[in-house]
Amino acid sequence: MPTNTLLKHFFGQGLLADPDDKFGLNRKSRTKRLREIITILNKHHSLRGFTPEEFRLLLEDLGPSFVKIGQTLANRSEILPKSYCEELAKLQTSCDPMPFDEVKKALLDIYGEQFDDYFDSVDPKPLGSASLAQVHKGRLVNGDIVAIKVQRPGVQATMAQDIDIMRFVVSKVSSFLPENQVLNFSDVVEELWSTFIEETDFACEAENLVVFKENNKHVAFVDCPKVYPELCSEYCLVMEYIDGTPIYDKDALVEQGYDLAEIGEKMLDNYASQILDQGFFHADPHPGNVIIRDGKIVYIDLGMMGRLNPAQRVGFGKIIEAVGLEDAAKLKEALLSFAETKDLGSIDHARFLADLDLLLANYASCDVADLDIGQMLADVMSLTRMSKVTLPSAITNVSKGIVTIEGTLQDFIPNDSILNIINSHIVKSGDPFQKTKDALQDMVVDTRKASEGAAQAAAYSGEVLRMLTRGQLKVNMDMLGSEHLMASMSKIVNRLTVAIVVAGLFIGSSMYAQATGEGPYLGVSFIPFFGFLGAFVLSVWIMFDIWRRR
Repeated sequence: MPTNTLLKHFFGQGLLADPDDKFGLNRKSRTKRLREIITILNKHHSLRGFTPEEFRLLLEDLGPSFVKIGQTLANRSEILPKSYCEELAKLQTSCDPMPFDEVKKALLDIYGEQFDDYFDSVDPKPLGSASLAQVHKGRLVNGDIVAIKVQRPGVQATMAQDIDIMRFVVSKVSSFLPENQVLNFSDVVEELWSTFIEETDFACEAENLVVFKENNKHVAFVDCPKVYPELCSEYCLVMEYIDGTPIYDKDALVEQGYDLAEIGEKMLDNYASQILDQGFFHADPHPGNVIIRDGKIVYIDLGMMGRLNPAQRVGFGKIIEAVGLEDAAKLKEALLSFAETKDLGSIDHARFLADLDLLLANYASCDVADLDIGQMLADVMSLTRMSKVTLPSAITNVSKGIVTIEGTLQDFIPNDSILNIINSHIVKSGDPFQKTKDALQDMVVDTRKASEGAAQAAAYSGEVLRMLTRGQLKVNMDMLGSEHLMASMSKIVNRLTVAIVVAGLFIGSSMYAQATGEGPYLGVSFIPFFGFLGAFVLSVWIMFDIWRRR
């Protein structure tokens, strides 16, 4: 089918965006963007495969949405070969820069005639060029040296269009996917959309910088740039210029006297604090977003942040603690308490517990240095979805952040695991007195429940014994997980019953035909003829049913 015909057929119906939508999403723009994607794929001869460099160039040509995907894949060596990961890592530090004329025009569009009232100068050479924005060094009229982050013109519309296409495709194919699929693609796309809305609004990032600095003001080794809120807008961010060494330049850090293991341990311990204590954490801590300056770990890009409410923080801590203890029962309890929705009646608790036990046993056999916490969290989420337990969408950002920071620091702590560090943080951050108090309270509550349960059990047992002695008691047993087995047994019994009927018809008809002699119906009389016919029909039905059900 020609491309134009295919696009017309595929996009000729379905979701149409509001015509007043700020991104202009509609059927026409969706089709136009998909044509662009197909043209770029043809340009790079995508059907022939890619070298690592060609794959990076393809993602750059496809635009910022695909560059973001490449940045994520750069830290997933279990998905792509090492050579591809190393090449995609370049997407985290640089992209083709915008001409300075475009940058200057964008700034003038944002600030208008007041530009000269705010800025004394802007360096034409970019400090960095990413898929979403470009950063230039500048000086304010008061003499402060700043970093000016300018959004690429049109990038919002392009990214919105790409995610809109993903959303549309998922809406079309979701009806063909099994209900118990491990990954809910609609949730993934909606999470992408939420992340896009936040990441492309630089006013939101300015607020993130203020909150992050306040949360970590008592942490001596973690910082972020000072922000100038009065100069920030949706398309431009003005913040303190950070002059330091990127965390990915490990040789330079060693030359400056830094201990890589200490950097890794401190950064992970603080990351555990961001998740478990603050509930406000960096969701994309890739190497291009972190700089070491004056003994401090400085996060320079806070466009993508994750949030956990207090209940979710406690729940996630219990999950990590249960994994560290390799306790399947505690992990099951923690997952159910952390879950957003769960149908307790439809959960096969025995199977869920057994699956978690096998998962923990599998990871327990790994050395600490080889433990892939990201893959383990993915496996845990897969099990919960298969068991009809839905975890909150916030867990996606947590998992992504942990996987990313694990990839960022894999050479910093080669003999340790992020799981151990998070568990250590849980242990040392807890107040022993408060833990003892909580444990005593839990014990009192459990004792009270147990005593109430014992009293109820005694009352019920007396009633049951009284009914039993009077012959009024009936017992109805339900075997968990036995529905499929009973259905299969029922089919087997039905076939055996029909087979016995067939055998009886053949034997009875043969005996009757022998006793009555020849007849007008194929050499037999009326009754044995229809007996043979019925046996034949039933035999064909049994064979067809066996073949149909494999």
